[in-house]
Amino acid sequence: MQEVEVVVAHSERATLRVGDVFLKIDADQTRTDVEVEAMAIAPIPTPTVLWRKPPVLALAALPGRALGHLGEPSTASPAAWAAAGAAVRMLHDAPLPPWPGRSLDELASRLDGECGWLVTNGVLPTDLVTRNRRIAEAALRPWTPVFTHGDLQISHVFVDGAEITGVIDWSEAGRGDALYDLAILTLGHEEHLGDVVAGYGTDVDLEVIRAWWSLRSLLAIRWLVEHGFDPSAPGCEVDVLKARM
Repeated sequence: MQEVEVVVAHSERATLRVGDVFLKIDADQTRTDVEVEAMAIAPIPTPTVLWRKPPVLALAALPGRALGHLGEPSTASPAAWAAAGAAVRMLHDAPLPPWPGRSLDELASRLDGECGWLVTNGVLPTDLVTRNRRIAEAALRPWTPVFTHGDLQISHVFVDGAEITGVIDWSEAGRGDALYDLAILTLGHEEHLGDVVAGYGTDVDLEVIRAWWSLRSLLAIRWLVEHGFDPSAPGCEVDVLKARM
């Protein structure tokens, strides 16, 4: 008898696995709309949509395994990481999706708010927040928009050997900064940045990628805490911020 596996669950959404089928339940159908459309137009492998009956989206499981997980060493080969970089480049070279992404003003405003919350509530030391905010500001510069995944965590990239078998969780896709995707892919796995950039195949500004590591971590901590996750676990967001010190 097949069992129901809870992949992730919090107040906004849940993902269940039953055999080779993933059931995604999302309170915000706008996110699901984006996910379905993004997977339809992305030029890289994505899960097959089996059916959709709001608020549930059913997807077929991808072959292979995740490139890795935040807070854990990745056992994937350098070639697999390079293949991930090449897949990201293919996505970024594709035509822009028809919906917009986040603006610089929105990101700057969120950074102000999250840094204030972290300090006011004593979640992180003031000097740690101040140092990383200064680093993060390098990411807040004009960029040429590309088709971005928007949440390209390594656990969302599946590989079989050195082949990318698919990328999941497209609800944050949109027009954005190419270096943001590269930063999220390598967040907490700085040792693989060179492999990803080699696969990406063009020069990138490494300081901006490091700035995005700080910015993403500062923005994520409150949400993680409020939804039952631990950003202070070894190798996760708080350690990413400490590494910048």
